[in-house]
Amino acid sequence: MDESRIPVLVGSGQITQREKDPLKALSPMDLTAAAAREAAKDAGPEAKVLEALDTVVQIRSFSDTSWRFVCPFGTYANPPKSLANRLGASNAKRLVYTHPGGNMPQWCINRMFEMITRGELQAALIAGGEALATQKAAQRAKLELDWSEDPGGKPEEWGVATRGWNDMEDRHQMRGAIYAYPMVENAIRGHKGESIDEHMMTMGRLFSGFAKVAAGNPLADRRDGYSAEEIATVSDSNPFIGFPYTKLMNSNAFIDQSAAVILMSVAKAKELGIPSEKWVFLHGCGDAYDHWYLTERINHWSSPAMRTVAAETSRMSGKTPAEMDFLDLYSCFPSAVQIACAEMGIPEDDPRGLTVTGGLPYFGGPGNNYVTHSIAEMMNKVRSRPGSYGMVTANGNYVTKQSAGIYSTDMPETPFAPTDPATYQAKINADKGPEVAETAEGDAEIETYAVLHDRQGPAFSIVFGRLGDGRRFIANTEADPELLAEMEKVDYLGRKGRVSTKDGLNTFAPS
Repeated sequence: MDESRIPVLVGSGQITQREKDPLKALSPMDLTAAAAREAAKDAGPEAKVLEALDTVVQIRSFSDTSWRFVCPFGTYANPPKSLANRLGASNAKRLVYTHPGGNMPQWCINRMFEMITRGELQAALIAGGEALATQKAAQRAKLELDWSEDPGGKPEEWGVATRGWNDMEDRHQMRGAIYAYPMVENAIRGHKGESIDEHMMTMGRLFSGFAKVAAGNPLADRRDGYSAEEIATVSDSNPFIGFPYTKLMNSNAFIDQSAAVILMSVAKAKELGIPSEKWVFLHGCGDAYDHWYLTERINHWSSPAMRTVAAETSRMSGKTPAEMDFLDLYSCFPSAVQIACAEMGIPEDDPRGLTVTGGLPYFGGPGNNYVTHSIAEMMNKVRSRPGSYGMVTANGNYVTKQSAGIYSTDMPETPFAPTDPATYQAKINADKGPEVAETAEGDAEIETYAVLHDRQGPAFSIVFGRLGDGRRFIANTEADPELLAEMEKVDYLGRKGRVSTKDGLNTFAPS
């Protein structure tokens, strides 16, 4: 094979910043540049590697993604150019800023490997970073920071810009991950047939394995090694965020972390003198998405996209999930892991472990960039055992956008040639969920639900339900403290009642 058309990963770098003084802490961009330098240093000839880059891809920051994390200290007008300038990567002419999604690090690697096989790229950096802990500390201290920069020009954009929820869902306050994933979780509980108490411990046991890995990872933010009981038990320090999730079941976004990986052709790696023991190959990959909005899904306890991506990644690599030596399953909330295990045939108590980092609640959930960390750490794992294989999964929106990759130091026996995702996406698109009633009136039954909290306790609930004719609807209940508290103690799955609509809002009243 033409070595200028064989793609390989050659460098990985990760940073966790713990500086308490916001005035001394690195900005998000400087933190990202530090990880990129670590990746170049890991590859070997740092200056030569950075000079050789023709492409810089930066993962979109959370401050440019979600209304919950908007930065009050300014914005970067052209993030990949600011990053390239810091690195002295003056030969990088392709500058990319991604659209949102936790799937994007893996998605970008899949695409850039293809670009190398077509001769469109020879050396690339993918990096991202967050400094939300510093941002929050500065806001609390009423400090002014300057994180604004405009180096000129406009970046290329990759990915999908479409928001993860629609206007109808927005009106009923389902406008972010902490609101959506609890809905998915209660649906999983119903599918498993578990009581509320049983399922709390199921989630606690699942995530205690992640916490144990984080305890041994110096880069992890939470290293307490929480037990299943500590994770599952509601307390002043571990309150519900969105029932059924306690604080320790939520992705930990308020951290300062950055990560970067460098990829190039084998020919370029040889030209730069990067030793072969640094090389890691992508053997299989896949990308797909479920129906975009939760109200449109077939159900809320499965993921046809995840199932399809797993099958495609296995087909391409010739390796199944059962044959992996290492796994890192995307873990923003327990539901994402449970669905991945179910769709890939991986036991939830798999003795291999389900993460190499410690997962998003304990290692840290740096916005859209977590999977850059998991890929960087997977590179370290497979390098430590040459010939081993590791799988990384990536998830964007609300169990919506799925991506996966299988990594090894072994060079693939056949050229890198993934199937065009459009060929298998069509089947996922064709399997429709129930009709959705935007305005709902009449007798109804709860399909799944969540109770969202603020600092005072239960604040409101969101319900997915079915009308007598089978149509699905989204609604809220009345914000009655007694009702909301009861919904956390008594199983409301399948609860009957009536739904009514007023001014575009549906309200469910249980019988």
